[in-house]
Amino acid sequence: MNLKQLEAFVRVAETKSFSAAARQLYLTQPTVSAHIASLEKELNTCLLVRNTKGVALSESGKELYAYAGQMLELEQKIYERFGIDKRPAGSVLRIAASTVPSQYLLPEIMSAFRESWPGERLKLFETDSGGVVDMILSHRADVGFTGTVLEKGGCTYIPFYQDELVVIAPALARFKERQGSRIGSWIREEPLILREEGSGTRKETSRILRQLGIDMADLEVAAIIENQETIKRSVGSGMGISILSRLAAEEEIKSGKLLAFPLGESGGKRNINLVFDADYPSLPAADKLIRTVKKMYPEIQKERGSHL
Repeated sequence: MNLKQLEAFVRVAETKSFSAAARQLYLTQPTVSAHIASLEKELNTCLLVRNTKGVALSESGKELYAYAGQMLELEQKIYERFGIDKRPAGSVLRIAASTVPSQYLLPEIMSAFRESWPGERLKLFETDSGGVVDMILSHRADVGFTGTVLEKGGCTYIPFYQDELVVIAPALARFKERQGSRIGSWIREEPLILREEGSGTRKETSRILRQLGIDMADLEVAAIIENQETIKRSVGSGMGISILSRLAAEEEIKSGKLLAFPLGESGGKRNINLVFDADYPSLPAADKLIRTVKKMYPEIQKERGSHL
């Protein structure tokens, strides 16, 4: 096994194509195929599954992909340390982000990053907060953004933006009459639409409600929905109420399509965090992205460990 074989394998896995991987590596397609065949023979397993849609990773391939990516990142780190640019064509900074930062904060962050470093390429994976942390710990992503802190692994979290969770409700007369009243006096009477279990919004909702003396078990859960747009449309149609980031519902709130109620007197404040594995060598591009975030949000707090 050698790095050339692993590089060929990673490129095929990412492009889902032997020919595309060959073009990126300036190799012939038979050479790439030979590298993969040698790996499969040496490891005595099938790494790639060929199908009508292209190429997909087998279960063994998914496991190797995590290890191979780490080895290639370390190789690149060594070259960078000694001032040698050996970055292969098509290399990317892999970003994993939960829904709110992905849709409402990262477009501006990525634009600023590209303006400062136009030669860098980015790849964004949108998942829930649990998925972000899993991708960071398995090194399938270089840096992540989450709406909550998960006590999982040894991730380092940097809070950089303060978000607000609000109760959203349809613009009906009975809800308009409740404006100014505490949600604890009526929230148990309404069907509630929640985000999925691994969502940072879901975790923070549960935390804030507990602080208000409201037990989630006492609420009438009408539905669990992943997509925020679907949630907003469902609330607007009168299916129930929900708790979402103000960032996600700001347009509908301003237009009057939805009503917003604060979560308690202090509001439903939560941090949006930048997350990475501090114990793993970081890519230069990841360091640049972290610097970009710090520059854009100068109020950024001191780095905090995952135990907080």
